[in-house]
Amino acid sequence: MKFKMEKDKERLAVIENIKKCLNENNLNSKVEISDPNIDKDALNEKINKFDIFKRNPINKIKNKIVRKTINNFIEQFNQETEIIGLENLENIDTGAIITSNHFSPKDSTPILYAIKKVGMYKKFNIVIEDNNLAMEGLFGFIMNYFNTIPVNSDKEYNEKKFMPAIEKLLKNKNFILIYPEEEMWFNYKKVRNLKPGAYHLAAKYNVPIIPCFVEMREKEGEYEDDGFNKLKFILHIMPPIYPDENKSLKENKIAMHNKDYELKKQAYEQAYGKEMTYDFSNDDIAGLEEKL
Repeated sequence: MKFKMEKDKERLAVIENIKKCLNENNLNSKVEISDPNIDKDALNEKINKFDIFKRNPINKIKNKIVRKTINNFIEQFNQETEIIGLENLENIDTGAIITSNHFSPKDSTPILYAIKKVGMYKKFNIVIEDNNLAMEGLFGFIMNYFNTIPVNSDKEYNEKKFMPAIEKLLKNKNFILIYPEEEMWFNYKKVRNLKPGAYHLAAKYNVPIIPCFVEMREKEGEYEDDGFNKLKFILHIMPPIYPDENKSLKENKIAMHNKDYELKKQAYEQAYGKEMTYDFSNDDIAGLEEKL
């Protein structure tokens, strides 16, 4: 058993930001305080040079190294992970967009764990926030050379690189993970507002949404270096949501968005045995335990 540690002050500051955002009804706002800070022009230049398909031979080699490293990490990290609804990933014969809640840099690992089980690891991609490319160290290396697709507001990048890449990947029957909540909220258990981008893409390219929700369970008496409990993940995979051929793109986008939110809300309420509201309590943060 690992002795309980004092909680990291930066994490506590992030939780205070979460509380503030909830009070102001800003459920998609940035709460992290140590995200990389990069000049917008420099970021746009980096984005427009980004090699999404790793056509450069060096980038292709780096991609293989990253995928192998992550492959090994997934197996180790998810030894206790439970998957409910794996059958909902099977028998999908098109591309698909996976959506999930976003609370940790590691919250994609249970999804990757499930993806591996259905033989789709090589066709798995993640849409990431553009400034993740400026991260340093191993995590920065992963962000730059895994199967990542940066999202950015630059019109030229979106028209010439982002949208064509999404279209090509989906036509080639790839799965793409998108976090509709956008910003990561550390260990936050609840489902937040879902931005419309993922549903627009699913409707536009006629592919299903695969709704996911990652439940967190604290390991009593086991602590991370930041003083918060170690967590066990339970991945809930709900039935795919398909576009309706009788609806317009806009109608499908709205319908798929609403259905996804409802399924995630139901998953939360069933997992934690409580109604989902946006009033803050310490129990909303996995591993927080005592009052701030």
